[in-house]
Amino acid sequence: MIEIKTLTKKFGSFTALNGVSFEIPTGSIFGLVGSNGAGKSTLLRTLAGVYRPDGGNVFFEGSPPYEHTEIKSRLFFISDYPYFPPQSTLEDLKSLLRDFYPGWDDKTFDRLCAMFPINRKDKLKDMSKGMQRQAALIAALSTRPDYFLLDEIFDGLDPVVRQLLKKLIAGEVADRGMTVLIASHNLRELEDFCDTIALLHRGGVLLEKELDSLRLGIHRIQAVFLDMPELPKMKEKIDIVSWERSGSVLSFVARGELEEILGALEQFGPQFQEAVPLSLEEVFISEMEAAGYDINNIVG
Repeated sequence: MIEIKTLTKKFGSFTALNGVSFEIPTGSIFGLVGSNGAGKSTLLRTLAGVYRPDGGNVFFEGSPPYEHTEIKSRLFFISDYPYFPPQSTLEDLKSLLRDFYPGWDDKTFDRLCAMFPINRKDKLKDMSKGMQRQAALIAALSTRPDYFLLDEIFDGLDPVVRQLLKKLIAGEVADRGMTVLIASHNLRELEDFCDTIALLHRGGVLLEKELDSLRLGIHRIQAVFLDMPELPKMKEKIDIVSWERSGSVLSFVARGELEEILGALEQFGPQFQEAVPLSLEEVFISEMEAAGYDINNIVG
């Protein structure tokens, strides 16, 4: 388990992280979303032991990662701009990491090199951003880490490689209980992949929930009316969060049990009604609006 307790990190007079607290269970995929400058990269670098906390702390199974070699040998961090030694190739990276990570596995390295469209003998500095990320992923997964920290990892990857990466990560989580933290500014990238999502804004956590519980109790309904009912009267019966009308079609997001919402809607005589799945972004917007925030000004 990763524990983050009232974590604070400052750079001069600027506070990048301000009392951040949450836990990441072992064997889960945790998504961290937020706009540029929200503190995601600072949090990941602190978890990776690159930065020393200025307040609070982070723990991996009860031990802080900063200047802790044993913990660092069990985690791998891929930053938003991965660093590679000058003139190095993927084969060179293999030789370097094999000496530092006791979990390194040559068979995994060979298997991944065959799966990704990359030449292990090409110089990494000459590769595109997407290819460099693939090289970093091959190297990282070959160390068979217990903890995998990823910063904007999907940026620059084509859709096929993105799906391959998600499949590989999910397999490592299922087979070995690997714990994953993925930071992204894009909610859609994390949908149907993460177990839990947290929203980071201006160095603080605004929302943290398991995806299953996040989706429970909130629904989008579409209904067709010959005689459109008055919204205030509907709100007396249904907890409507947001709504929009197009001709005779009313689409709204409401809280509560689905059967109760549809039952209450029947009182207004719809010609047709159905529940439509909400995207993760729509769920987040509803949650943040309920908390008094405008998510469109937080996550761009």
